[in-house]
Amino acid sequence: MVFELKPGGAVRGRFRVPGDKSVSHRAVMLGALAEGVTEVQGFLEGEDALATLATFRALGVRIDGPEQGRLRIHGVGLHGLRAPAEPLYLGNSGTTMRLLSGLLAGQSFDCTLTGDHSLSVRPMRRVTEPLARMGARIDTTDAGTAPLRIHGGTPLKGIDYALPVASAQVKSALLLAGLYAEGETRVTEPAPTRDHTERMLAGMGYAVRRDGASVSLRGGGKLRAASIDVPADISSAAFFLVAASIAEGSDLTLEHVGMNPTRTGVVDILKLMGADIDVLNPREVGGEPVADLRVRHAPLRGVQIPEELVPLAIDEFPVLFVAAACAQGETLLTGAEELRVKESDRIAVMAEGLRTLGADAEPTPDGMRIRGGGLGGGTVHSHSDHRIAMSFAVASLRAQAPIRIEDCANVNTSFPGFVALAREAGLNIEQGPA
Repeated sequence: MVFELKPGGAVRGRFRVPGDKSVSHRAVMLGALAEGVTEVQGFLEGEDALATLATFRALGVRIDGPEQGRLRIHGVGLHGLRAPAEPLYLGNSGTTMRLLSGLLAGQSFDCTLTGDHSLSVRPMRRVTEPLARMGARIDTTDAGTAPLRIHGGTPLKGIDYALPVASAQVKSALLLAGLYAEGETRVTEPAPTRDHTERMLAGMGYAVRRDGASVSLRGGGKLRAASIDVPADISSAAFFLVAASIAEGSDLTLEHVGMNPTRTGVVDILKLMGADIDVLNPREVGGEPVADLRVRHAPLRGVQIPEELVPLAIDEFPVLFVAAACAQGETLLTGAEELRVKESDRIAVMAEGLRTLGADAEPTPDGMRIRGGGLGGGTVHSHSDHRIAMSFAVASLRAQAPIRIEDCANVNTSFPGFVALAREAGLNIEQGPA
């Protein structure tokens, strides 16, 4: 699939972007392990979250839906999963693979996790090595990548683990393994990361202890079914936050956006750059803070991005790079080496695409230096990365010539209906076969 975009335009209106992908994954996983029926609304019907849903059906869990974002998950309890008949294919979802590694390490049966080419080259030792310290037996390729072969029936023991790199996926994998471990599992973070797993565990009645930078739990408890209202995904909202900020004449309100404090780095960074963003009607829904965000065009300026905000905006940097290219002055990002091991090397790929469009973008080992100025047009390649494709679509609002974006099918992993919603908001976008 390719996207074809004409330059210019403004974004206006009021709408809700699809549900939060991180919360959708965890709702299925923890709902499956709970006792009783968990009701979910706002579930993201994107390919990654649907891969998680299909996986738990293959593990013997009855799930009704999705129907307009609603699910009924008939939980089987912590020990009710069944061995799948064949390897579990997870598509492009790194979250599913890493979290399942911990969850399945505590089961009585063996299973194998596979994925598409992109997922099959992403690093997995960061999660399999600490799980091995707990007693898990997980085989990887010689390069430490998928397929992962998880050997069941191995007793797990809780550990006290300091994450070498801030990662919500690794933290969550260890906590999920900790549900099945003897004793206490404790994870300490070098910087805050999204805490959806801890919030949802607590909301389902599982005792979770937070102590500064550490979170811990003990094995042997139970999860109770709950009602879960999935907020709109701030990572998806980020494309429109940047779009309205850079396009003259824009005035946009995004409804029911998840404002978890471990996820709002994109709002903080844009405000540092001079963005005009109002947080309206803040409230809490199902343990997660949400709000409506009104954003209007404002001239942006380059900034040095504080490193403490990096883990709070790690998925939003592709579109923040577009904002930086449209700002006045220089933007410098450091401490973001994690971007090199996402669905693509997001530092290299964004620098390549921005340069194609005429921007002054200099990649560094752990970030990027961008000197703001005008954007031209041209053909860029998303390298099968959904966030890259949508970021360059946003760039068209400030481009001087048409932009063609190649290999965009993976946009459906996180944002089904992106093209229709972007067109409704005001982007001049068309999609078609490559």
